[in-house]
Amino acid sequence: MTLLLTGGLAAMTLAGCDRQSPAPEQANASANKAISGEATSSEAHAGGQIKGDGGEFGHRVDRSKAGEKAPAFAFAAPDGTDTTLQDFAGRPMLVNLWATWCGPCVAEMPTLDAVAASQGPGGLAVITISQDSQGTKVIPAFFKKHDLPHLKGWLDPENQFGFHYATGQLPTSILYDASGKEVARIIGGMDWTSKEASALIAEAMKG
Repeated sequence: MTLLLTGGLAAMTLAGCDRQSPAPEQANASANKAISGEATSSEAHAGGQIKGDGGEFGHRVDRSKAGEKAPAFAFAAPDGTDTTLQDFAGRPMLVNLWATWCGPCVAEMPTLDAVAASQGPGGLAVITISQDSQGTKVIPAFFKKHDLPHLKGWLDPENQFGFHYATGQLPTSILYDASGKEVARIIGGMDWTSKEASALIAEAMKG
């Protein structure tokens, strides 16, 4: 499904994936190369200037929605029960929208796992919400295959979060402070163990 933005889709100038799923064989190839660190520059770049390491971690930081409250959509927990971001009230949050077919999404997952391991005990909730329409079929297998012990497979098969944030791109990550107010959103892939990411996380933790 392609995400429709008000006023049309913005030009894709980042490393990332648009909201339309590729063919299954293409998706599997991209994901496999990304998790092994073999993504090519042509797959990682959508053209134009990006901020990142020149590989799959190209992104921009958007602060235009800073201060907005987190949405109250229900999404599925790994056990199938409904949850909302409000269930994490009192904790800063790193909400990550991703999909198994998106190479840059898969590439940043180990760095998100590292953040969950290091910052989770301090209160940061790292919430990786799959936008896969076939989430219940592919997400459990993905987490079983890959070593991501500190992440969980939350699901948003109706893409409510994708439509709400309306970036037209995956991955998209949103940092919230402990009061549930947006600090910044990161559009495109990021190395969440980098100095830039650490500074953004520290900002959310202080809020």
